[in-house]
Amino acid sequence: MKTIDYIKTWLEEKLPSKRFQHSLGCAEAAQKLAKLFNQDEDKAYIAGLVHDCAKNFDDAYLLDLIKNVIKEGFDLTELKNPKTYHAIAGAYLIQKEFEISDEDIISAVRNHTIGKTNMTIFEKIIFLADKIELNTRDIKYTKRLWKMIEKNKGIIGLDLALLKCFCETIKKLIQKKYYICSNTIDVYNELQQKVGELLEED
Repeated sequence: MKTIDYIKTWLEEKLPSKRFQHSLGCAEAAQKLAKLFNQDEDKAYIAGLVHDCAKNFDDAYLLDLIKNVIKEGFDLTELKNPKTYHAIAGAYLIQKEFEISDEDIISAVRNHTIGKTNMTIFEKIIFLADKIELNTRDIKYTKRLWKMIEKNKGIIGLDLALLKCFCETIKKLIQKKYYICSNTIDVYNELQQKVGELLEED
């Protein structure tokens, strides 16, 4: 794998300043969450750092990359919303540009936008870190989610915060009349079944 300094320099050159700061914030949040949930902190930091590496590329380029280079299977409904392209393509780019071969990191980057059912703890951490980092996200919202995680011990806190994120995401997608990927609904239903009642009590 390339060095952290190399990765940071690459990201700083390729991403707008705010997106780069978001990536740094995500890395820090992922590391903190990894410590809370006994995951590999170094791996979490790297995954958080690189999760948006493909964010600033043209949609047409990303779609071409997905269709012609990436061989793994994926839900074709994801391609109905260009905002999901960067996650699919990013999972490929981190292998090509940064020589990252760790499957946990690759999968976490791949699934950080819409998630998937039966996510691992590591995947959940990167998904959440993207939403609750403190550099660029709304402070009031992120503090509430951090409090939710720290108040509810164990994985239940992680799942509660995830469900809250999915609730907000679905609301925004409906308001903007965007296509909602079936994976998003599946993950929401899975989390709702697990911890929905607890979220209503929050």
